[in-house]
Amino acid sequence: MSEVVVASIRRGRRHDAAMTVGLVLLAVATILVAVAIGPVAIDPATVLGVLTRHLVGAAPGPWPDSVDQIVWITRAPRVAMGLVAGAVLAVAGVMLQALVRNALADPYLLGLNSGASTGVALVVLVIGGGGALLVAGAALAGAIGAVVLVVLLAGVANRRGPLRLVLAGLAVGYALNATTSFLVFSSDAPEAARSVLFWLLGSLASVQPVALLAAAVSATIGLSALIVLAPWTDALASGDDSARSVGIDPERARIGLMVGVSAMVGVTVAAVGGVGFIGLVIPHLARRLVGGRHRAVIPVAALLGGIVLVVADTIARTAFAPQEIPVGVITGILGAPFLLVLLRQGQGARSET
Repeated sequence: MSEVVVASIRRGRRHDAAMTVGLVLLAVATILVAVAIGPVAIDPATVLGVLTRHLVGAAPGPWPDSVDQIVWITRAPRVAMGLVAGAVLAVAGVMLQALVRNALADPYLLGLNSGASTGVALVVLVIGGGGALLVAGAALAGAIGAVVLVVLLAGVANRRGPLRLVLAGLAVGYALNATTSFLVFSSDAPEAARSVLFWLLGSLASVQPVALLAAAVSATIGLSALIVLAPWTDALASGDDSARSVGIDPERARIGLMVGVSAMVGVTVAAVGGVGFIGLVIPHLARRLVGGRHRAVIPVAALLGGIVLVVADTIARTAFAPQEIPVGVITGILGAPFLLVLLRQGQGARSET
C-alpha cells in the first residue's frame, strides 16, 4: 500500500474522530438546553449542576429542591429516552439500508415498527393493559416475529437476495398495520384505544424507569456489537459476492444482524411508540459526514439520531404548551423536507456525472 493511500486513510480517520467528538459536544449542549426549556425555565448552568450532583455524587447546590425534582425526575429521563431512542432508530436505519442495499430501507419498511406496534396493541387492547415489562416484551416479540415472517416470506435461506426482503417487509408491514388498526377501532375501551393511537404517533411523555433502563441496556449492547461487526456490514453492503470472498455467509449474517436490530427496535418502540423518519433520513446525513465505512457511520448516526429526536421532542412539548404534540408528527414535519432535499441533491449529482 503506497504512502499516499496510507496518508489518505489516516486523514479520513482523523476526520471521522473529529466529527464524532464534535457531535458528542453538540449532544451534551443539546441535553442541557432541552432540560432547561419548559414551563419553568432553568438556567443551563443549574441543569449541569443538578445532573453532576446526581451522576457523580457532588455536594448539593444553591438551587431549591423543586428545581432538583424538575431536572432529575421530570425532564432528564425524557431527554435520556430521546437520546437512546433516536440513536437506536438511526442505527437501525443504517443497518437495514446496508443489509438490503436499499437507500429507502428503515424500521418501517421491513415491518419492525409495525410488528412492535401490533404486539403493544394486543397487550393494551386485548389483554387489557400491563406493566412496562409486559409492554416491552410484547413489542420485542412483535418486532422479532415480524422479522422472522419477513425472512420466511422472502426465502433468504434459498439465496433469493435482499430485494425480496424489501417486498416481503412491505407486505408484512401493511398486514400488521391493518391488524393494529382493526384492534384500535374494534376496542370497546375508548381511553385505551386513544392512548394506543397517541402511542402509534410516538411520545416520550410517560417514560418509565424500567423502560428507559431496558432501552439503554439493549442499545448499549446492540450498538457495541454492531460497531465490532461493522466490517461484516461493509462486506454485505458491497454485495453477497464480496461478503463470500472474505468468508462471510451473507444469508446467515444478514438474518443474524436483522434479528439483533429488531430486538433493539422492539424494546425502543415499546418505550416511545412509532417515531418515523429518524431511521430513514439520519443514515443519509451520517454517510455524507463520514463516508460509507460503518465503523464510523454507526456512532455518528447514533449521535445525530439522538440529537434530532431530543430537539423534536422539545418542540413537541413546548410549541403548543400545555398541549403536547406526538413527537412522530414533529419528526415527520422536519424529516420530509430534508429527505426531498437529499433526493434533489442526489439527482443533481447524477446529472453532472
